[in-house]
Amino acid sequence: MKHNIPVQDYGQLASEMADAVSQCVHCGFCLPACPTYNLLHQEMDSPRGRIILMKSVLEREIDLEEAVPYIDHCLGCLACQTVCPSGVQYGNLLTPFKAYSETVRRRPAEERFSRWVTKETLPKPARFRLATQVAKISKPFASIAPTRFQAMLDLVPEDIPGAERLPSTFPAQGKRQAKVALQVGCVQQVLAQKINLATLRVLSKNGIEVVIPSAQGCCGALALHTGDMDTAFNLASNNLDNFPKDVDAIISNAAGCGSAMHEYPQLFKGSKYEELASLFAEKVIDISVFLTEIDLEPIPPLENQLKIAYHDACHLSHAQGVTREPRELLGKVPNLSLLPINEEDLCCGSAGSYNLEQPVIAQQLGQRKIHNILDVEPEIIVTGNIGCLIQLQNHLNQKLQNTDEPQLNPPVMHTIELIDQAYRNEL
Repeated sequence: MKHNIPVQDYGQLASEMADAVSQCVHCGFCLPACPTYNLLHQEMDSPRGRIILMKSVLEREIDLEEAVPYIDHCLGCLACQTVCPSGVQYGNLLTPFKAYSETVRRRPAEERFSRWVTKETLPKPARFRLATQVAKISKPFASIAPTRFQAMLDLVPEDIPGAERLPSTFPAQGKRQAKVALQVGCVQQVLAQKINLATLRVLSKNGIEVVIPSAQGCCGALALHTGDMDTAFNLASNNLDNFPKDVDAIISNAAGCGSAMHEYPQLFKGSKYEELASLFAEKVIDISVFLTEIDLEPIPPLENQLKIAYHDACHLSHAQGVTREPRELLGKVPNLSLLPINEEDLCCGSAGSYNLEQPVIAQQLGQRKIHNILDVEPEIIVTGNIGCLIQLQNHLNQKLQNTDEPQLNPPVMHTIELIDQAYRNEL
């Protein structure tokens, strides 16, 4: 697509935005892959339509306010990138465009306040833990809260596990195969520290020494994908400074975090951290990929056949191109059957903070995803991302509460939790 974007006016990443625009040939392959186009059936709610809108804003042909409702609808799931025959790097346009738009748009007071609450709690585990306790007390009054805050309250689980500190190192069992660092996540530390503990146990059993940097912080994903580049830069640079350089890999067990850390080279382009960010990103690897690349200890056979449904987290499958490895890893569990689900590529509606900012669309996607999963009658639902896990569990709970008919109630767990339980004969 030809464009007249004045790249000199839009900062360090302007050329990447312009390149993404120029690669688009309007073929329309992205439309059926796009969750919002599937729901809303509007051209401007498709990747092709949004590219035209962003191009028009950057060329100053239309006002930003005409485009932002449609841009805000975008989940950033990057399903369009996976199917695009022209190789359009849609994320290279969307992320910098959001950063630009946040410098000039004026949001309503409720939006500004809810985004401030999200920014000041989710990336900070101690504050987030306190916020979940307040939210639990506030749940009975959710119906009188503004829509955005209703969504926040709805997503808070009934049971919040107690705080559990992780060690600074976790030794390898037997002969050491490798030494890695673990990125532990913000929300995950509070709502599902058991995922990190399962990760440590599985890695240790397979001869992997794990370092957990105490000074690590939020990866910056939330800020990066909501256009707050300054916050993302500060959070990410803290990790560049505090993760050890002498490790073989940096393990991520949350798809959103892994995806964001792979974006560090773009975030730090032109800064003093540019080279370090590239070296860091090269070491980032999802736990499922890492375990398929090492000499894995045999997993004991399950006593009974087990049927599971695996949900692809978008920031694992589309953003990182990881679809085979989780299935291959699960396939190493004897007597486990993986059930194919309808619309397996469709986003569940979590998408970082999307289910807080666009709760209506997120609700529709969550309901559709859990319906497709329950159709195959799995005994366990598995996914590789804490946000998806919470979204799926929330919509499973809603489905159970809204009917008197008998319903399946399979547990929802992380891929690494299932592998850990299989090793421990707990399935």
